Amino acid sequence: MRVRGRIDRNQTELVSILRELGCTVTSLAATGGGCPDLLVGHKGATYLIEVKAHRKAKLTMDQQRWHADWRGAPVLVVHCHEQILDLVGAAV
Repeated sequence: MRVRGRIDRNQTELVSILRELGCTVTSLAATGGGCPDLLVGHKGATYLIEVKAHRKAKLTMDQQRWHADWRGAPVLVVHCHEQILDLVGAAV
């Protein structure tokens, strides 16, 4: 059975920051099954992002399997706005 993903408490803030920096963002959170939370496009690059509310949060078993099976670029795990700024090359 596919389990619908839940949205971490900081996801809305991080999505807003990404959009302010000129990224396109599509939420994949409702996909479930370990699929990353966000599909992000910026300057011709595409990123899959897993949002975690805090640094000690661990990937679920479904997420670990999904990440291991994924054949594209690695899924980025992001906890805070500083990591978002690093991702798109902006200065803090």
